[in-house]
Amino acid sequence: GFALLGGHPSFLTTQDIHLGTNESLTDTARVLSSMTNAILARVYKHNDLDLMTKEATIPIINGLSNLYHPLQILADYLTLQEHYGRLNGLTIAWIGDGNNVLHSIMMSAAKLGMHLRIATPKGFEPDLRITKITEQYSREYGTKLLLTTDPLEAADGANVLVTDTWISMGQEEEKKERLKAFQGYQITMQTVKSAASNWTFLHCLPRKPEEVDDEVFYSPWSLVFQEAENRKWTIMAVMVSLLTDYSPQ
Repeated sequence: GFALLGGHPSFLTTQDIHLGTNESLTDTARVLSSMTNAILARVYKHNDLDLMTKEATIPIINGLSNLYHPLQILADYLTLQEHYGRLNGLTIAWIGDGNNVLHSIMMSAAKLGMHLRIATPKGFEPDLRITKITEQYSREYGTKLLLTTDPLEAADGANVLVTDTWISMGQEEEKKERLKAFQGYQITMQTVKSAASNWTFLHCLPRKPEEVDDEVFYSPWSLVFQEAENRKWTIMAVMVSLLTDYSPQ
C-alpha cells in the first residue's frame, strides 16, 4: 500500500529487529523516527505500542496487538459499506474468541450505529474493561448489545456473522483445551438459519475449517476475499490521513 502511494516501505522482520531485546523500545522509536515517516508495528503487548507512541516523533500505526486489531476492522467496515450501502442499523454477530479483533469491533460498532451480539465460550469472554466501555457506548449511541455463550442466540436476526481464529499468537500451547472449549461454535448453514435473510459472513483470515465450514466460507454470502483486498485500501487511507498534515521534525 505504501509503495502504491509512492513511498518506500522497509520491512523489518524478527530477524532484522528485536523490539525491546537488544535495544530498548524507547531507543528504537527514537532511531526510526529519525529515518522514517511512519511506523506500522505488529507487536504482542499493547503497552509496547503505547511506549513507542510516547517516544516517537512520527505516527505509530497499530498493525496488531494482543488487545486490538484496528486496521482489520477498518477493512471489515469498508466491506460492509460496499455491500450494504450503509453501516448504521446493521447487526453484527460475533461467534468465537474474545480476542483483539472482537475488542476493536466492540470499541467502534456503536459509534457507527451498529448493534452487536457476542457469543463466546465461558472463560473466553472479551476483556472486562472493554466490555464496560462498550456497554457505555451502547447506551450513549442507542444501540443494542448482547453477550451470551449461545452461538445461535448471537446469530438470531444478525446481518453479519463474524469469527476469527480460536488460537491467537502466543496461545499455541492451549490448542487442545481451546478446541474442546469451542465445540459447537463452528459457523455452518445451521447457524445462519436464524440470521437475517440478507446475512453475510466475514473472517480476517487465515481460516481453519473448525471455525467455519466450507459451505458458508465459500458461499455467495461470504465476503472474506473482498474483505482481504480491502486491507490494502484501508491501510493506504490511514497512511494518507496520518501523513497529509505531518511535517518531519
